[in-house]
Amino acid sequence: MTHPLRRRPAAVATLGIAAVALTACSGGSAPQDAAADLEVGALDLSAVCPETVVVQTDWNPESEHGHLYQLIGDDRAIDADSKSVSSPLVVDGEYTGVDFEVRSGGPAIGYSTVNSIMYQDDAITLGYVHSDAAISSSAVTPVVGVMAQMDVNPQMVMWDPETYPEVETIEDLAGALEESGGAWRYFGGAAYMEYLMAAGIVPESIVDGGYDGTPAAFVSDAGLSAQQGFASAEPYIYANEVDAWNKPVDYALIADAGWDIYGSALSVRADRFEELSPCLEELVPILQQAEVDFFADPAEANQLILELVAEYDNGWSYSEGVADYATETLLADGIVSNGDNDYIGDFDPERVQEFFETGMDLFQQIAADVDPELEAEDIYTNEFLDTSIGLPE
Repeated sequence: MTHPLRRRPAAVATLGIAAVALTACSGGSAPQDAAADLEVGALDLSAVCPETVVVQTDWNPESEHGHLYQLIGDDRAIDADSKSVSSPLVVDGEYTGVDFEVRSGGPAIGYSTVNSIMYQDDAITLGYVHSDAAISSSAVTPVVGVMAQMDVNPQMVMWDPETYPEVETIEDLAGALEESGGAWRYFGGAAYMEYLMAAGIVPESIVDGGYDGTPAAFVSDAGLSAQQGFASAEPYIYANEVDAWNKPVDYALIADAGWDIYGSALSVRADRFEELSPCLEELVPILQQAEVDFFADPAEANQLILELVAEYDNGWSYSEGVADYATETLLADGIVSNGDNDYIGDFDPERVQEFFETGMDLFQQIAADVDPELEAEDIYTNEFLDTSIGLPE
């Protein structure tokens, strides 16, 4: 990730950045025990995949990760200490010979970037990495995206439509804030803001990198200022769960202003790409199908997400209303889609190349850890995708 926080944690825990092992389980027996009596079915991954396929996410459990939790079965083990959940990996009702583990990010990894954690822990098979982070840290923690779980990054900026009824775009908003004296609050260090300022879209005079993840400043400004957020969360939260606001907000996606990254793409370490390729050939289509299945019927996975949020109990709040809103909005806004074809999870080569040129130019200017020899093709591949698996039209 390119910024230290994603949402609005009520308390920031000081946690060590270390490899996380499944140690103390609740909510069921350990997956190894649960799998002991299972017969491996037609799809046997044990010869090509790790004994436990581990996915490191970039935040607490939420519906944006729904396709992962779709793969967690009833014989699950919840580790509230390490903020992880695992179960035997079952596909089409048959055990695949391996276990599947989902680890939380954000506070669970000390707000570190997922790619840095991947390079500290060889047990991690896949991690959520934004395509801008894949460029900016390519010299030290290079990764390759193997599936774009979201076609559009849901990061946005929101504003009060009563205060700014004429605003529709980010360019409109920047001009309106400059005229009114309002601020655009965001988490300091965000790469997209460096781009917006460098491109002349947002003047430096209106930005405030002191956003702390709470609604206090936005509410106290009574609509004068704008604030970063995610299209799949804050519009519902501010209209329904922030009592001091309790009315709609409008928003525009950062992607629409030119910082068009693939957000939270499932990625592998570049130095393990060859090693993991036989596993990925079998695993990536499973993940594609899980995403299709989740959006067809998200209820069970969303209930698991809510259960995990309660079990992990780290100050993060996530309601059923937000989960339902997220699932609906991800589809309605085209954040999750088949893109310009009829299958899910692919990276558009032209789009990656266009953003790559923008990102390389910016990150080299701000002295990020960029590999000067990096090419656009180094940060993604579509080779493991099954082109027959897509969302229904």
